[in-house]
Amino acid sequence: MESDNIDIRPMAGAMGAEVTGIDLGGELSNSMREAIHQAFLDKQMIVFRDQSLSAAQQVEVARLFGKPAVYPYLAGVDGVPEAHELIKTPEDPVNFGGVWHSDTTYKPEPDMGTVLYACEVPDSGGDTLFTNTYLAYDALSDGMKAMLDGLIAVNDSEKLYPGGRAARLDKLSAMKGAYNDGAEAMRSEHPVVRSHPETGRKSLFVNGSHTVQFKDMTVEESKPLLDFLSGHAVRPEFTCRLRWQPGTVAVWDNRCTQHFAVNDYPDDYRRMRRVTIEGDKPV
Repeated sequence: MESDNIDIRPMAGAMGAEVTGIDLGGELSNSMREAIHQAFLDKQMIVFRDQSLSAAQQVEVARLFGKPAVYPYLAGVDGVPEAHELIKTPEDPVNFGGVWHSDTTYKPEPDMGTVLYACEVPDSGGDTLFTNTYLAYDALSDGMKAMLDGLIAVNDSEKLYPGGRAARLDKLSAMKGAYNDGAEAMRSEHPVVRSHPETGRKSLFVNGSHTVQFKDMTVEESKPLLDFLSGHAVRPEFTCRLRWQPGTVAVWDNRCTQHFAVNDYPDDYRRMRRVTIEGDKPV
């Protein structure tokens, strides 16, 4: 697809596209904005290479898709509260986002999208995996779809943080100073199957990182079905893989994707900057 000088090329059969011929820090015509937004809806995750963005400019990129959000658990950077850095050093045994998840599903109105900018990346490793949860839903049997219809998932911000987020961030030394110790835990209920407000398509909206159980069921009762759905959602045929380079920008739709930051660079350094975009209540 081409608009002005934009070229949009698929990254994989399941999802993802690289967008070339555009400077996100410059002026964008209406046709450019429309082409970018349509690619975002069609491909669920879009990538721009060789960009040079300040934190403030990255927030403006987020405004192409909606209202930038303030993440409750990390401080902003460069005087920009909506932008925060995700850093892993060679001394840190864990990384940020190293599990399959959709951003902030524990919020009453989860963030609809994410803009991630690569500041410094390893020579190899540090890729991000994505999965298309439209396809995950479509591949379910009619019987499973009928069972999931009306089922509500309970999502909790603390599921992955035994001992609290501060204990987790003790293993991410470069990020400890950015942690917002006063932010309260969040817990929200959302449909297991949600309808996208723009495309109308249904997607599977549970993940192993934040979904703890189903409403009116115990954790133990919920676990077998939740484990199945979490594993089903990330089948290889639903996924694509993004290799980062300095200056790469990725924008993805949290309403119909999950992602996984691969922690395979133990002796290297990675610094990313993230802005999320406010969403609405899933239905």
